[in-house]
Amino acid sequence: MSSQPSRRGSPEAPDPLPIAVVDNHTHLDISRDDTVVAVEDLGPVLREGAAVGVDRVVQVGCDLPGARFAVDAAERYAGVVAGVALHPNEVPGLAASGELDAAYAEIERLAGHPRVRVVGETGLDYYRTGPEGVPAQQDSFRWHIDLAKRLDKALQVHDRDSHDDVLRVLAEEGAPDRTVLHCFSGGPEMARVCVERGYHLSFSGTVTFKSAKTLRDALSVTPLELLLVETDAPYLTPHPWRGATNSPALVPLTVRAMAAVLGVAVPTLCQALSENAERLYGPW
Repeated sequence: MSSQPSRRGSPEAPDPLPIAVVDNHTHLDISRDDTVVAVEDLGPVLREGAAVGVDRVVQVGCDLPGARFAVDAAERYAGVVAGVALHPNEVPGLAASGELDAAYAEIERLAGHPRVRVVGETGLDYYRTGPEGVPAQQDSFRWHIDLAKRLDKALQVHDRDSHDDVLRVLAEEGAPDRTVLHCFSGGPEMARVCVERGYHLSFSGTVTFKSAKTLRDALSVTPLELLLVETDAPYLTPHPWRGATNSPALVPLTVRAMAAVLGVAVPTLCQALSENAERLYGPW
């Protein structure tokens, strides 16, 4: 997330993409001003995205209320499929309170829904959780990996300040055939390892930040067939609107920046992004 926005206010709609793409990871239930977002309120933001060529989204729930919201949204809107999991930062508290097993049971129930195409985001986060929470996070990551394989769902992985352990746990458990590192934050060396293993890498608006050269280097070594794009809305808004509320309608800014780094035509990248998402998650 950005703490030094370069621009504020209501972002202007970018030029539409020539071929529609998927926002691979978004949290439309979360607002940046603490207002309540209801499932029935999503219509306008989804229409704004579709108007600029972002006509499908993966709505991700990170806790039990968010997971239920994601399923409800996927049932209501044709352009939405859901991801459900317990975010790694949620897990230590649930374990300490004795509520983790019940939470797992609810996530597994929701994950069986046909509109849920993703187990995630799960993974590791050593930025917000101290060393005392690491064992619970790693156990939970392993549980979610197993769930994705048992249900034949794609896995979306959260990785913050935990690159080595994320790769280690995925290798030890055996990653699902469809594994995505969402909001990829590693460098080119990590990207090469992920590519060798067949993981998909999803890039957010951070790739447009002036300071993100290492991330752009990682993008440059990732083949088109393993690429995805996302917002991680309402955060990580691409330049020049960094600091404003992110939404699927701003994905074209990130796509065009990615195409420039890769040296490919925008339509070529759009086609790959769309096909990759449908191959991972099935038709919307």
